[in-house]
Amino acid sequence: MFAISLGDDGTELRPLEIWQAEEFLAHVDRARELVDPWIPFASYATDLDSARALLRRYAEKQAADTGRLYGIWLDGTLVGGVLFRVFDTESGNCEVGCWLESAAEGRGLITRAARKLIDWAVFERGMHRVEWHASAANTRSIAVAERLGMKRDGVIRESYLYRGERHDTEIWSVLAPEWRARNA
Repeated sequence: MFAISLGDDGTELRPLEIWQAEEFLAHVDRARELVDPWIPFASYATDLDSARALLRRYAEKQAADTGRLYGIWLDGTLVGGVLFRVFDTESGNCEVGCWLESAAEGRGLITRAARKLIDWAVFERGMHRVEWHASAANTRSIAVAERLGMKRDGVIRESYLYRGERHDTEIWSVLAPEWRARNA
């Protein structure tokens, strides 16, 4: 297994795999309160079987080259993650997503991890467009998109039903030429 350093604080980005289901579930339980208001991700892993199923789904997506799932470890503890929710090599488009538990907030972990994913998508895989979708009410997620230098493409009004309520989705993106210029 590999680990990618996210900085001098010992934080690492690693693949999240099925055999880590117990650790993943414990982390999701800690993150649930922070994640649950915005996305259904935490609701997909409520016991060991459903945690394994979620990790299996992303293992299958990785095998099909349509998505990937990575954890963020701080001092040896899984505290969050980033993922390619969508990875479409034919169109050259992908979507990066994230989640984090409250104990790890305010350290820039999601921004640092998302940069690694975008670098890989653009420089290694030749993706042209990287998107970031966030609930319009999720100001912290939108702030990450801004820190990444993404541009706001627009709002899809009442685009998804979650917990009986309709939510607007903001779409942010960065194009490969913009990312390359920023990293030159």
